Amino acid sequence: MQTNNIIQRDATFNPHVTTVPTGSYVAFPNEDTTRHHVFSFSPAKTFDLELFLSETPPPVHFEQAGVVVLGCNIHDQMQAFIVVSDAPYAALTNSTGTLELPELPEGRHRRRVWHSRVDDSQNVWWEGEISDTDNITVALELNALPPQPPKLSPLQQRFRDATHNH
Repeated sequence: MQTNNIIQRDATFNPHVTTVPTGSYVAFPNEDTTRHHVFSFSPAKTFDLELFLSETPPPVHFEQAGVVVLGCNIHDQMQAFIVVSDAPYAALTNSTGTLELPELPEGRHRRRVWHSRVDDSQNVWWEGEISDTDNITVALELNALPPQPPKLSPLQQRFRDATHNH
């Protein structure tokens, strides 16, 4: 079985999104000079790779379909996604949002579109007949909520009141 890599470089997971078939293995090589502690609490796969630097821990086996959210216990901003699929065809779109599946046979198919910034309740499904000349467009609407202003501590509030009242 082929092993996929998600590399840690510049305190970032690379690639940000990976698609693998059910039963795949993924390794997490660290190319940074700092340690990382990769983990996931996702229902599809829960794991915890203790602090590691140049040595690569053994690959993780992903035997259940679902979306696995990755994090690093040391660098909170690090996040990535592994889409584990038991579908016969699964792939990532390119930078323009397009995808070609030349091996997809003509006939009736269901298609699920997933995006890391779309809540699971807003997953997009499409079902219908596909021929080898079809171009099908699926539009995703990302409804971003404005960030909430941070809550001020009592000391910060007193400072703000003191500096804004003069």
